Amino acid sequence: MQGSPVRRAGAQPMPELPGEAGSCWTVTAPPTDFPVLREAVRAETVVVGGGIVGLTTALRLCEEGRSVVLLEGLSVGRQVTGRSTAKITTQHRLIYRDLIDTRGEEMARLYAEANRDGCDLIDRWVVSYGVECDFERRDAYVYTRDAALRPRIEAEANAARSLGLTAEMLDRAPLPFDTAAALRFPHQAQFNPAAYLVGIARAFIAHGGRIFENSRARVIEEGNRWRVRTDEGEVEAENLVVATNMTVKSPVGMANRTQPRSHIAMAFRLADEKLIDGMFISAEDPGHSLRTGRDAAGPLLIVLGPRFDTGHEGDVAGRFLELEDWVRSNLFVGDAVWRWCNEDYDTPDRVPYVGEPDPEKAPGFYIATGFNAWGISNGTAAGAMIADQICGRDSPWKALYDPVRPYPEDFHRNGESRSIVTSVADIAAGHGGVLVKGDEKIAVWKDETGQTHAFSAACTHKGCILTWNNADRTWDCPCHGSIFSADGSVIHGPAREPLRPASL
Repeated sequence: MQGSPVRRAGAQPMPELPGEAGSCWTVTAPPTDFPVLREAVRAETVVVGGGIVGLTTALRLCEEGRSVVLLEGLSVGRQVTGRSTAKITTQHRLIYRDLIDTRGEEMARLYAEANRDGCDLIDRWVVSYGVECDFERRDAYVYTRDAALRPRIEAEANAARSLGLTAEMLDRAPLPFDTAAALRFPHQAQFNPAAYLVGIARAFIAHGGRIFENSRARVIEEGNRWRVRTDEGEVEAENLVVATNMTVKSPVGMANRTQPRSHIAMAFRLADEKLIDGMFISAEDPGHSLRTGRDAAGPLLIVLGPRFDTGHEGDVAGRFLELEDWVRSNLFVGDAVWRWCNEDYDTPDRVPYVGEPDPEKAPGFYIATGFNAWGISNGTAAGAMIADQICGRDSPWKALYDPVRPYPEDFHRNGESRSIVTSVADIAAGHGGVLVKGDEKIAVWKDETGQTHAFSAACTHKGCILTWNNADRTWDCPCHGSIFSADGSVIHGPAREPLRPASL
């Protein structure tokens, strides 16, 4: 498990994977049926993206009596937020000692305060709006199985306490396998993130907000201030908030300031409902994260596997098999029920980019990206900060999240397609591969009947050649993280346009 196994090419036939494809959160959240935008509308603010940043911004603004329209390219709450581990916590693995060393004690303190306020806002909205989202109090733990890492955990405990957080050093974590040390943050929480977003979307509508689903932003341009065009409508607004995980447009380029990363998650039926009590993440790599949850049939154990750069992995399916092996080797669980992939973006200093990148040349244009897999608390804080700025209030977190702060130019890593095949015959039914035809590279997908579907393999963002994800059956960009469905449609950006059809 600790090594780097040789992985099969993504175009090859794969063994049947355990569990059903899908997030346990999104399949159990209430459905939404917001309309498609088919007209020209106006608002003070248009928010692009129906995840935790977008909906937090939108609801906060509506609580202030502001006019807001929110556009979602697919369905509210079903994308990155709805596929997260959904830990509501200020415990972000081992981060506070690192932040003190790299950005100074004041910025580390602001990070702790921003995330604590983000957690508190979620708590407050769950209560005040009666959001049914399986909200539960849980302690959060970082654990290690390597005694050599104990000093790092002790240093993190001291750093967290120096910043005003409650942190307790333990000799071991309350897990059913041996650990060498652990760090405990008490009184944190967990929830179903998709159900939470549906709940605050309803609160947003009740405050007079407007939501349009299946209304992807295709063009963003200056109008009287900002104009967002979809396939069938448009919104004009004084303020624009791009909350699409990676920004689909920004006055300052963000792609090279971030690194797209993915991870896989699996949900297992619990043989013992008391198997674990808390939320856990390992200090060492390859990392694993654990928490409990539930679907319509009962309690679950949710486990995340090690991260990997999006589009750099030729055998994502193999990672699910490895994760199941790890779980069954360490924990007593029942059947694998659900499996899914998720994506986020890392930053060099582990702090998101949030705010107004160019207030002189692009006033009223706000972005949020680079959540380093801790987007529940950070994303809520980000949405609240953007809303404050739109309302003319200063924020103490502005310098912390500064979207144009310096970054190392060699941070971002482009990759190459891991799915090159020599002929269409190399592609099994239900799978895809990239065929080289002269100077052209063609993304070929065979459906379950064996019928071929061909598209340009060049990402419509910046032209990088895509990799076939043989678990999710998607086309993933190894440069900037755009993801397309097997039929070429955009799942999430920075790409805004579908893959172009091609001929074999």
